[in-house]
Amino acid sequence: MQILLVGKGGREHALAWKIAQSPQLTRLICVPGNPGMTPLGAHLDLATPDIPAFAAKEGIDLVVVGPEAPLAEGLADALSDLNIPCFGPNRAGAQLETSKSFVKALAAEQGIPTARAETFTDAAAARAALDRFAAPYVIKADGLAAGKGVTIAPNRQGAEDAIDMAFAGRFGDAGKTLLIEDFMAGTEMSVFALTDGERLMRFGTAQDWKRAYDGDRGPNTGGMGCISPSPLETPALMDRIEDTILRPTLSALQQRGITYRGVLYAGLMITENGPKLIEYNCRFGDPECQLLMRRFSGDLVSVLYAAATGTLGEVPGTFSPEGAANVVYAAKGYPETYERGTEIKSVDAADHVTGALVFHAGTRTEGDRLLADGGRVLNVTATGQTVADAVERAYEAIGRIDWPEGFYRRDIGC
Repeated sequence: MQILLVGKGGREHALAWKIAQSPQLTRLICVPGNPGMTPLGAHLDLATPDIPAFAAKEGIDLVVVGPEAPLAEGLADALSDLNIPCFGPNRAGAQLETSKSFVKALAAEQGIPTARAETFTDAAAARAALDRFAAPYVIKADGLAAGKGVTIAPNRQGAEDAIDMAFAGRFGDAGKTLLIEDFMAGTEMSVFALTDGERLMRFGTAQDWKRAYDGDRGPNTGGMGCISPSPLETPALMDRIEDTILRPTLSALQQRGITYRGVLYAGLMITENGPKLIEYNCRFGDPECQLLMRRFSGDLVSVLYAAATGTLGEVPGTFSPEGAANVVYAAKGYPETYERGTEIKSVDAADHVTGALVFHAGTRTEGDRLLADGGRVLNVTATGQTVADAVERAYEAIGRIDWPEGFYRRDIGC
């Protein structure tokens, strides 16, 4: 089977690593890929609009889309027009991630438990609406903001500042519409499922750490590390999440005439009253995907192809009971201003730690030198008999990498 994988981050490196293990694979093309993916497949630099024609010309059997932006641009729609299976929802389905107000409307219709929210397109109206909420205030950009569009303000002034910055263009078009939500107290949990539009297949859980610095301080990021499975995962809780959140979401999409094929990634708050939906993503999480790929013991190609072609119920999949951990090595200054082009040494030494494996996220090569080329640069993962074992191994591995210009949190999994 010929597969084209779209993306260049740590999530896509992990997907490529798992896809390459499939006996069905005959050819893997990474668009554009990164240096860590070089041993796994060919690399090609294509703009999103050019992918469908290339896939048709090359006889690609399956396109796997890693990041959300190509889905928001309608890549799956264009591939569908050419009868090329795509793992990833069409533009209408991608609204689960591209529009938080869309999700709130869907949740209200289906009775999906979530925070009360109001939507605004005007700063003055949003500031006035703070009278109807209590601190801490949750301010969210409606659209795609690379995981950085949420502000939890401890007081009124902080909330007003967050509103003003959003409407002033801090998040670009994503912040032209804004949501104010009730704060939900509890513990966060990431739950993943695959769907072919009709059937659901549970696909693991994780817990991530969003803040930049130890002790959950600093700005929100795309994710500084995670563990899998979530310590909250139990059969009873997973049944409740499927019955009250995942399946009603799929039903709502079907009622809108949307055939959603790909990942349902639910960010949840587990409160004293049960699980509540924070938000949806229409693709695998990053850095969570890296751990799902390490724990999944089935043939990933079979599962992705089944989801893309409406035959998911026919494909089994199992997860290892092992624990897994991912510590993100980021460029100093991330998620704000950071330097590119600094040299990273001894990455191979990290892979020599038992159970450890490094996935590239923001790197490039210059001759024999490996250089940082992004904010989140490396994902240092490890598996172990327990999550605690995996965390210990991941930190042993990251300690072997020589990169003075990088930093990482030292409390992932704590």
